[in-house]
Amino acid sequence: MSNFWHWTVIIIVVLHMVAYLWLLFATSKKKVPKNDANTTGHEWDGIVELDSPMPRWWLWLFVGTIIFAAAYLYAYPGLGNYKGSLDWTQHNQFEANYKKVTDARNKSFAGFIDKPIDEMIKDKNAMLIGSRIFANNCALCHGSDAQGATGFPNLADKDWNWGGEFEQVLTSVKQGRNGIMPALGPALGDEGVKQVAAYVRSLSSEGQDAALVTEGQGKFAMFCAACHGPEGKGNAMFGAPNLTDDVWLHGSSDIIETAMYEGLNGQMPAHADILDENRVKLVAAYVYSLSKK
Repeated sequence: MSNFWHWTVIIIVVLHMVAYLWLLFATSKKKVPKNDANTTGHEWDGIVELDSPMPRWWLWLFVGTIIFAAAYLYAYPGLGNYKGSLDWTQHNQFEANYKKVTDARNKSFAGFIDKPIDEMIKDKNAMLIGSRIFANNCALCHGSDAQGATGFPNLADKDWNWGGEFEQVLTSVKQGRNGIMPALGPALGDEGVKQVAAYVRSLSSEGQDAALVTEGQGKFAMFCAACHGPEGKGNAMFGAPNLTDDVWLHGSSDIIETAMYEGLNGQMPAHADILDENRVKLVAAYVYSLSKK
């Protein structure tokens, strides 16, 4: 805020307060006789409106509000760039309150947060809290039962694109993940896409056209093996899924041609800036525990 607006705000606010005080005391000096004959001249349905003075307690209550406003503006920001004598800010108050909440929360976590992961997932209280954190932050995509939906992985099975060890799950929650399947349609062409799709389906099911599978195997080695591995079993380093099982993130094997033509993009948002370190660890432990059941 420039100095012009700083002083403009101060002048307007102060003049208003002075004007209110003047108006109160100037009008209060008018002496009005207290009798039934002193009316405003307005009558309706036999009811006469009296012109009685405002009660003194009401007047002083109004004065008190103006004094309170002046004291408030002295102590807290409200006059242009003036920060107030208490140097109060919303940010500072939030940080103070947040620290109290965090300290209380971490105190409640003290009984299990430093346990080895195999012991933590056996702690009922830890898993209860972890499930609530999951419900508040993860269930929208992965479902309340963590079994996912089309495009959102099932976290309750043993199929992990980015690895199912606790440290890998923790990294996924903390830093997020970006899964990218590039569009290969322009490079493979229509026939090439059909051949590779037939080969990929043959890895997890039978009954594919042998000629297409043979041609597709060579193209798979050229275009796909770098991410999915020479045998199609995936690579946790890239988040490339295992193509030899019957788990399909996007519904079924019918998506293979579309995935190769158009590509796919999946994003798991990072939660390090949303949840503190202990809550990240708890929700990761809860997710890790689901695949152990």
